[in-house]
Amino acid sequence: MSGKFHIAFLLSVLLITEVSIRNISAQPVPAWDENIPHLMTFGNEGATSWGDDDFSQTFFFKIPRNYTDPFYIRVFDPDTGGEVDELNGEWDTKMSYSIYGGAESYSHEDAKGLDPVGNYRSGVLLASRTFGNEMEYDNQWYTFGPFNPAEGEYVSDFDGYIFKIICEGEEGDDGNMYNYYLSREGNENVPIEDGNAFTYEYSFRMWNDNNPANIAHIYPYVDTATIFVKQRNFDWDNDGYIRVVSVVRKGQLQDVSGEDDWAESQIKIYDEELNSSLDFQFIKNQSGLVRNNNVVISVENQYGELLPFFTIPIGGVPVYRAQPKVTRLNDNY
Repeated sequence: MSGKFHIAFLLSVLLITEVSIRNISAQPVPAWDENIPHLMTFGNEGATSWGDDDFSQTFFFKIPRNYTDPFYIRVFDPDTGGEVDELNGEWDTKMSYSIYGGAESYSHEDAKGLDPVGNYRSGVLLASRTFGNEMEYDNQWYTFGPFNPAEGEYVSDFDGYIFKIICEGEEGDDGNMYNYYLSREGNENVPIEDGNAFTYEYSFRMWNDNNPANIAHIYPYVDTATIFVKQRNFDWDNDGYIRVVSVVRKGQLQDVSGEDDWAESQIKIYDEELNSSLDFQFIKNQSGLVRNNNVVISVENQYGELLPFFTIPIGGVPVYRAQPKVTRLNDNY
């Protein structure tokens, strides 16, 4: 069987799976179920020890084929400065946001890579703006658009149009913390039914407290061709632990990285986990608070193909179901 990611099947699973109304209409990035405070990108002169390995982050937005009205991509706190962001000396960072549609904006292989190399800016540039330390945008929303859904790249496997947004550090060494929202309106956040967002490498900020309820989640999808997956995380700072939960996995611990380094581990996939999402949970230590912890993670299958993290998990949030007749001696592959 081909190792290609069977997106069309994933979407059919999403349609027939009972998902809460909140999840169906959820459009923030990160989404509520992910419980992640902010996305994270640093200026390109920053030190990787602050938690960003490449100073660039790409997200994709899916607009359903049957949605024909204009839409907007909104950015919360797009500037670098003020209350939300991470200061390194003085505010000297510029951050660009660029939105692409058209042919190969998604389908070009470089667009889906881990690093900002080659033709990762593929497609037609639809909108772009660079922000510095601009207090009028601190803790505020900035709106790109309106966009016509047909300006995206139509991808039949998604049965919809795909748009790409790249946030990239252009100057400086400060940390930019921000959020997105896919909206029907330009001046408020109004969800688009059956819209979704995904990335292949997640760069985000952990919570700045030890509240045991503040567990961050990401949801890679496992398709039918998957035998095992490999997770790689960067700069976890030994801030607690990462565990994986699934319909048959109650909580498998993963290797975690220290400061400015990578850790990886492989996870054997069971039949019961095929065609469902995994729940990667990021759990901070309950003592010795680590503040301003920024984390990068990716997951790939046995073919080296990256698994997308959908902000609305395909098949819904996985819930562990005990399997009393099955013995799991070793979940590592």
